Amino acid sequence: MRICKKNIRLQDFTIMYFTAIAALMVILVASYQGPTNAVEVSDLKINPSGPLPPLPMPFRMSLDPRGDVQLSWNISYANQEVYIQLTVADIKHGMVFGMSDRGELTNADLVVLWDSGTNSYFGDAWSDSEGHVSLDSQQDYELLDAKHKPDGFHLLFKRPFSTCDPRDYLIEEGTVHVIYGFLEEPLASLEQLNLSRIHTGMQTVLMLRPDTLPPTLPPDVRTLDVLLPNVIIPHQETTYWCYIQKLPENMPKNHIVMYESVITPGNEAIVHHMEVFECSADKGDVPEYSGSCDDKMKPNKLDFCRHVLAAWAMGAEAFYYPPDAGLPLGGPSSSRFLRLEVHYHNPLIISGRRDSSGIRLHYTPSLRRYDAGIMELGLVYTPIMAVPPKQNSFYLSGYCTSECTQTALPSGGIYIFASQLHTHLAGRGVRTVLVRAGKELEVVQEDKHFSTHYQTIRVLRKITNVLPGDVLITKCTYNTEDRSKPTLGGFGIMDEMCVNYVHYYPRTKLELCKSHVDSGYLQKYFNFINRFHGDDHCVCDVDVTEQYSKLQWDAFSGEVLDSLYNTAPISMHCNQSSARLFPGEWDKKPVPVVTSILDKPRYPCEGGAPPTSKPPTPQV
Repeated sequence: MRICKKNIRLQDFTIMYFTAIAALMVILVASYQGPTNAVEVSDLKINPSGPLPPLPMPFRMSLDPRGDVQLSWNISYANQEVYIQLTVADIKHGMVFGMSDRGELTNADLVVLWDSGTNSYFGDAWSDSEGHVSLDSQQDYELLDAKHKPDGFHLLFKRPFSTCDPRDYLIEEGTVHVIYGFLEEPLASLEQLNLSRIHTGMQTVLMLRPDTLPPTLPPDVRTLDVLLPNVIIPHQETTYWCYIQKLPENMPKNHIVMYESVITPGNEAIVHHMEVFECSADKGDVPEYSGSCDDKMKPNKLDFCRHVLAAWAMGAEAFYYPPDAGLPLGGPSSSRFLRLEVHYHNPLIISGRRDSSGIRLHYTPSLRRYDAGIMELGLVYTPIMAVPPKQNSFYLSGYCTSECTQTALPSGGIYIFASQLHTHLAGRGVRTVLVRAGKELEVVQEDKHFSTHYQTIRVLRKITNVLPGDVLITKCTYNTEDRSKPTLGGFGIMDEMCVNYVHYYPRTKLELCKSHVDSGYLQKYFNFINRFHGDDHCVCDVDVTEQYSKLQWDAFSGEVLDSLYNTAPISMHCNQSSARLFPGEWDKKPVPVVTSILDKPRYPCEGGAPPTSKPPTPQV
């Protein structure tokens, strides 16, 4: 009986043991099933919600420094969608592509392709403040195609500009910081992924472009190549290389009607952006130079080569002037010297690479109806304007007042067709608005994610007509959280600027329409803050730079300075191309009073019903 009972207990135990094993296997198998709101890539049948864009994509750029990952895209303004294609030379177990405010890996909007070891999946995802990745309950990236081709693996998908999902990036005009990464191992679950543990990279790009066809070039168009002379790219991450090139002797006046980049093959992922500047005609000859723009031994006259002729950044297309206008090149009143500046971004520290990149100018001797001009808007380069330290968001505004436009512009006004925004390292955003009769009329140009490392001339989707008496306000956003001292206005990279170089026609004598706070009111600010902190010593005989450096900075000092900049009278620089002021009184002018009517919510659905999650995307 005891043996019998013992056998029965052993049998019960055996049944229970194998039942537990079976249950565990079910749990393990279930954990390896594909997520219910991701798309299984294998045996994908393309069934997009709308027609596919024409291929190949019109816009393209290399993402990684070796050129193994190509990004190309197309835009549908009618459907408010972006079509994105990634071409990867060698993909192992998947990749990550996404967007974030400044290129951070944290709090990013992502699309992820991954395999579990048995199946491949595609899904809309996001990263938290520590870089952990999770699938989004609202799947807004739609997979259109995924296949291997001779040049690599192709992944095609689309996404709306705005999704009303707070975890998604709002795609809008201006700089977009793109991040990417590669998966070296299979993932049983996407929640196992942390972006800090994989190989990643970042690039900047103008995602949204004008959707108009470029004008036809005239039959007599000629070309002038402004190229580096076969330089060796320095084996460091960041280099700004400067080169002086002469125009042909006795070159008559021509019109630049288009320009484009010329990149040495193999260097497409290292040449980040380029600019061509015309030197000041009144400075005479400029010495030959080819070397670092930061070299303290470079000729001083290079600092007088600041008149922008052309600018290109990675991912930018050829730049065309309007059919009725061209930018003057050559002629008796212009300089014979140009300065080419090339920014190399070499994070892999590749050495021994030679480069002859630059910009090709297309010009015509058949002059067009209008000369195009370039006007500087924003703040004067002066230490009078400063940003306090430890600021998350601090704003400075420069004004082109109604008195200046009334004095300098023709009766029909001017037409702005492009602009180049500019700040230094602390800059985070730039916005220029047109004001008429005290009300904001339209945004001329805006970039909420501006980067000083990504500067190019941007063609406006809508030409802006500025009339005499209008006001142009350029507002810049700065972040100085990593700085313990004030950031002053100036030319150095650690100083700051707030500028919009607007390209317009017809050309006028107005070349600079900028402002700064009245220096007398700034002195009152120094005296008040010093007395507030218990220092009654007069510092009126000390220059502005030293006064800022000796100030005791706290929240109160920053708030009062912000109030001063927004209310105190301003001094205007309403300058002719000769650098002389137009006739008039330009000091102690009141800050224009403006009714803001152009501020739009970040998401179109704000103010209405909260966004609702879409049903999970079924596996294909």
